[in-house]
Amino acid sequence: MPCMTALQFHEMADGRRIAFRCAQGTGPTLVFLPGYMSDMAGGKATALLAEAKAQGRACLLMDYSGCGESSGDFADGTLSRWRDEALALIDAYTDGPVLIVGSSMGGWLMLLVAEKLGPRLTGMIGIASAPDFTEWGRSSEDKQRLYAGEIVLDDNPYGPEPTPMHPGFFADGQSLLRLDGDIAIECPVHLLHGQRDADVPWEISMRLARALRSDAVQVTLVKDGDHRLSREPDIALLKRTVASFY
Repeated sequence: MPCMTALQFHEMADGRRIAFRCAQGTGPTLVFLPGYMSDMAGGKATALLAEAKAQGRACLLMDYSGCGESSGDFADGTLSRWRDEALALIDAYTDGPVLIVGSSMGGWLMLLVAEKLGPRLTGMIGIASAPDFTEWGRSSEDKQRLYAGEIVLDDNPYGPEPTPMHPGFFADGQSLLRLDGDIAIECPVHLLHGQRDADVPWEISMRLARALRSDAVQVTLVKDGDHRLSREPDIALLKRTVASFY
């Protein structure tokens, strides 16, 4: 299948159809991993794809199963499932070095993908990275309910419907915690985080920086930045950060 920016679908072994867009160009290939219940139609993803096309760089966007244009039920989604989808697309539609950009939950997923890429991994950029949020982001009461098989609903500041956390996602997340150990990733890493982030404390990026084995880790704090970091100056910062890896 040719790599083009038009909407395309990759079929997994079990029939799941994963929506993606990609641009051909020079490497490393930028792979964008969106956040929880987000997709490749968001402002950061579309801005990065447009910039990649303008600069002649390779870029891959995707929707996890159960999200955006991909098939499946969100309730079946887990980090392990979405990691395997990302790896399948990287294997099928990219060659050579890979630069992973992960937003929020995508910043957790980028670690899981990076661990599997081996020497192809050339760098990582985290935007309000949220590794381990099933642990630090849930109360003891929530955890008990999730372990008991209940769905926990959270207020959603970005839309009218509450945000669900399903027991399967929670259990999988708890098996993939990374912040309290050594993260065996040694590539250059740049973490961006707003200090007015109401969803993911900026201190999480500092914990991630400490846990990463790499010494080539930079953290940029945006004093007035919120969780999304999608304002015009935030997007400009993201583009400059991406450009620094080329």
